[in-house]
Amino acid sequence: MLKAAALGGLGLGGLGLAGCSEERPSPPRRPPTSPKPATSPKPTGPADWNALERGLDGRLVRPSDSSYKEARRLYIPRYDRVRPAGIAYCETPQDVSECVAFATVKRMPVAVRCGGHSYAGWSTGTGLVIDVSPMDAVKRDGDRATVGAGTRLIDLYDKLADDGVGVPSGTCPTVGVAGLTLGGGLGVTSRAYGLSCDVLEAVQLVTADGRVLTCDAQQSPDLFWACRGGGGGNFGVAVSFTFRTHEVGDVAPFSMRWPWRKAADVVRGWQRWAPAAPGEVWTSLHLDTGPDEGTPSIEVAGLALDGASGHMERLTAAIGADPASSTAQSRPYMDAMKFMGGCAGQSVEQCHGEGALPGQRPGGAFPRTEYSGKSHIAYRPLPDEAIRALLSRFDKGNDVQNRSVLMDAMGAAIARTGPGDTAFPHRKGLFCVQYLAPDDAWLSATHGAMEPYLGGAAYVNYIDAGLKDWAHAYYGPNLDRLRKVKAAHDPGRLFRFPQAV
Repeated sequence: MLKAAALGGLGLGGLGLAGCSEERPSPPRRPPTSPKPATSPKPTGPADWNALERGLDGRLVRPSDSSYKEARRLYIPRYDRVRPAGIAYCETPQDVSECVAFATVKRMPVAVRCGGHSYAGWSTGTGLVIDVSPMDAVKRDGDRATVGAGTRLIDLYDKLADDGVGVPSGTCPTVGVAGLTLGGGLGVTSRAYGLSCDVLEAVQLVTADGRVLTCDAQQSPDLFWACRGGGGGNFGVAVSFTFRTHEVGDVAPFSMRWPWRKAADVVRGWQRWAPAAPGEVWTSLHLDTGPDEGTPSIEVAGLALDGASGHMERLTAAIGADPASSTAQSRPYMDAMKFMGGCAGQSVEQCHGEGALPGQRPGGAFPRTEYSGKSHIAYRPLPDEAIRALLSRFDKGNDVQNRSVLMDAMGAAIARTGPGDTAFPHRKGLFCVQYLAPDDAWLSATHGAMEPYLGGAAYVNYIDAGLKDWAHAYYGPNLDRLRKVKAAHDPGRLFRFPQAV
């Protein structure tokens, strides 16, 4: 099982926490297709919780309800202490509009949630949680697919694989497609087909004034641009996406391990080879320690669309040392996605979290995991001194347990889109570095040790509450344009959280 999947997978991130300020217009039940001026009248929304519940097609869960304890949980258990005033499971865009109006009138903080994988816990809060999980339909039309914002990645893969197509996405099966796509969407086929946001052709969005807008290259193009890498929860509540699909067939997951004494050689060789390798192969270098103190491990896991053996041979040559062990097996695409996501050999139902609420399944077996995360985007290879500093963080004397650093290759199709063509700016990055650990002290120290070599760029889907100058790190040269989009479509900053644009 890939460590990335066991600890949350690629492309984590939820829609963000938002708050409210001045009153905003309540939503019309039949929203117009063209924008209204910001000075439109401001009628009131639902007056109380009972009125909100009556106005929803979906379900409202309050603290007195038997399902409340389960409904308020995110993927990461440390946020179980947060107690929302209500969780609204929205079945339609109009449900979302009702919730936006209610929160605006009541001046109540809002959190927007899909998969609930936000590293910082910003897909929950003490006010109203808008959960889009019930909107999980996946409909294919030719080489396009319309996907509800509540869709989990395992269901996205499953429902499209039956038709022999796919969309480039992350690995962790319980991640929501919405948060992944809005932040960019790195995944195991991104080097071949681009990020999730690169194949996005339209997004339906509920804005701060309750309107339901269809955003694409012609309609609300500024919002469409911002939703392709500008981060979840910043500009509205996404309710559906239209993606271009690609054909899928058998693919080959593979793994190569070396003894720890070769770790420096592996890092040096991998970072020379991986970003420039053909787009048909994706790899991730893992530095890990297990639950028991002991010798760390180093592994390169990957996925090849055209057979693994040649790529494995070239990686071995770049490293200059044969692996101690290696595996590779061609699998049907859906089986491979389960394997990469950490639920190989299980049913689609088992690849969900257990439960009866939207997004869960009664037979779900995918576990919650306790950890925190940080990230860097590497624009240049690590020099030898940086490699030594990184490996020292895994020395036995540091008493490290259950800690990981993952380096995910970028380049190829990711780099063929310009930094300003979408809101995701890191097109020239060589690889994304993800730091994962259950304790913040080791995590911060390790991230800090790499800051002199990698500082200045980070991945918004691995949102980091402690990151300094986060706005420039996430968005780089696209930050000013994103701020203009925010000011135009949410001037009252209804959607806000500690790292909102």
